[in-house]
Amino acid sequence: MTLQIVTANLLSDGHVVYLDGDGAWSNWIESGKPAKTEAAAKKLMGAAELDVVDGVIVDPYLIEVVRTGDAISAVEYREHLRANGPSIHPHFGYQAERPEK
Repeated sequence: MTLQIVTANLLSDGHVVYLDGDGAWSNWIESGKPAKTEAAAKKLMGAAELDVVDGVIVDPYLIEVVRTGDAISAVEYREHLRANGPSIHPHFGYQAERPEK
C-alpha cells in the first residue's frame, strides 16, 4: 500500500484541511498523518467521520502522498492544487501564507 492521508473541507469556511496525528485538522498537507497500512487508513477515516457527524468537516477522503525526507506531497495533480493553491501565481490563495519549510 502507498502512503495515504485524509483530506476534507472545513464546514466553517470551506478550506482544504488534512487530519494530523493529534486528530486535529490542519491547512497544511505536511501536517497530515500518513497511513502506511489499510488498517491505519481505516482508523484515520473513522476519526474523520466523527468530525463529519460533529459538523466540523465535509467530504473526507484518502489521498495518495509521497514522502521525500520530511516533506509530504500529493501524488495527483488535483490534490497538489488543493494543497498548494492556484497554479497561476504563488501569492494567491490562503496557501500563500504557508510558513517557511
